Amino acid sequence: MAAKSLWYCTSCGNESPKWMGRCPACGEWNTMVEAPVEKKSSGAKGAARQTVTERKPVMLKEIDRSKETRVSLGMPEVDRLLGGGIVPGSLVLIGGEPGIGKSTLSLQIPLNSGLKTLYVTGEESDRQVKMRAERLSPGGPEEDGSNTLIFCETQIESVIREATEIMPDLMIVDSVQTMFTESVESTPGSVSQIKEVAAMLLRFAKQTGVPVILIGHITKDGYIAGPKILEHIVDVVLQFEGENRGSYRILRSIKNRFGSTSEIAVFEMTGTGLREIANPSEMLIPMHEAGLSGAAICAMLDGTRPLLFEVQALVSTAVYGTAQRSATGFDTRRLNMLLAVLEKRAGFHLGAKDVFLNMAGGLKVTDPAADLAVVAAVLSSNFDYSLPSDCCFAAEVGLSGEIRPVGQSDRRIGEAARLGFKKIFVSSYTPLPDNLPKAIKVVKVPDVPALVKSLFKNA
Repeated sequence: MAAKSLWYCTSCGNESPKWMGRCPACGEWNTMVEAPVEKKSSGAKGAARQTVTERKPVMLKEIDRSKETRVSLGMPEVDRLLGGGIVPGSLVLIGGEPGIGKSTLSLQIPLNSGLKTLYVTGEESDRQVKMRAERLSPGGPEEDGSNTLIFCETQIESVIREATEIMPDLMIVDSVQTMFTESVESTPGSVSQIKEVAAMLLRFAKQTGVPVILIGHITKDGYIAGPKILEHIVDVVLQFEGENRGSYRILRSIKNRFGSTSEIAVFEMTGTGLREIANPSEMLIPMHEAGLSGAAICAMLDGTRPLLFEVQALVSTAVYGTAQRSATGFDTRRLNMLLAVLEKRAGFHLGAKDVFLNMAGGLKVTDPAADLAVVAAVLSSNFDYSLPSDCCFAAEVGLSGEIRPVGQSDRRIGEAARLGFKKIFVSSYTPLPDNLPKAIKVVKVPDVPALVKSLFKNA
């Protein structure tokens, strides 16, 4: 008799007895994958019933609202991203592209924190982990990694059994897609395997109070591989962003039951691992001589963290018949929209010119506040006129050429003043804070023509 199977949606985890092109629950196309039905004996069901603990409803006012105790991971930026440290008994998922630095970060945590850590690897041998540890700790892992235990295993029952005997302060599993359980008849990495492995690790973390960090692969679309229910099970989801060929990485909090999801941590990949960057703005501001055209500084806000970075533009006569439009780290469609606004509302004829745009530092910018800096950089390159090095921009540009305000202007202005900028261009409708820094001048402009008159009157 053939084994029964179900179809699972990798986007939402919905189950179906047959394949469908479109998931009826979430509406996504081509997300259904087949997995065999898990078979459990009646004895296993009876044992599961016996392990159920009796709980009673509790009045909301009687629940102890004392602050959760947190454990420092020895990396201040990671601790801040988690909300002040990792919470005992929590399940943390770290995802990212291959080679982005997931395994490097997961090994740096026990080397820096000194916590008694069980490092479970299903992808590397113990010698490979030792070689990486020696590279990450130049002083030698014998000194820094004395509390780190390496366990090369992929069977989750063995992992939980060893962890129960050792009772570490922290457990790291690299990666969740390589783990499997004997209770599910499917290959490691399948939907049913990932669901059951994650549920067993969550049960272990909540019962013992040992925090568990999971490393997860991502698909070609940028989502964590496996069912969407994996992200629902865990307490915290952290996503690595950045280009593998670049040196900078951004660790972003997508989900956090114990803190804010509006925080990011910036790292630089070096020969000795990931280096935390406490002040990202200092690495993204100009690193060249003054007097170069086509450069403008934007006061961006990523979550609640203000960042100042350089927007670079190059405008030149089109060599071929069709003008090129290229943007790195910025939406090309939005660049085309801004160029159309400049031509329609300000009278600049850029249709026969190539326009190249780059966000310095390899950043991917989605904040609308970058619009004004993009316009200023394009016009600066078009006029071949350099902008003052002590001015920056923070505003959105509308289709009618009006300059619109952006949120949390006080944070942007305060960060610009702290880094020594003397002037910031914002919308005329931007509300100014009462405690405006005296070291910086706020220039309000209503539309693009007014910006051109203010910046390029001597061009």
